[in-house]
Amino acid sequence: MSTTNLPLRHQVIRIYKELLYLSRDYPQGYDWARSRLHKAFSSQAHLKDEEAIRNGIKRAEFVRKEIEALYYLKRYRALRQRYDPIK
Repeated sequence: MSTTNLPLRHQVIRIYKELLYLSRDYPQGYDWARSRLHKAFSSQAHLKDEEAIRNGIKRAEFVRKEIEALYYLKRYRALRQRYDPIK
C-alpha cells in the first residue's frame, strides 16, 4: 500500500468502527447489521482510486448521519409519548 492512501485507510477504518458502534441498537439486531456492514465494506475493498475511496467515505458518512437522525427521532418519539399528556 502506498503512503498516500494511508490517511484514507484510517478514515475508512474510523467510519467502519463508527457504523459498527451505531449498529448496536439496530432494530434487526447487531449480528444482522454487522454482516451487512461487513459485506458493504468488503465489496468496495478493491478500490484503488483515491477519488472513488473519498466518494465511498462520503456515502458512509451520509449513512451514519441518517442512522443517527433515526435514533434521535426514535428517542424523541419515546420521550414525547411518555411525557406528553393524552389529548
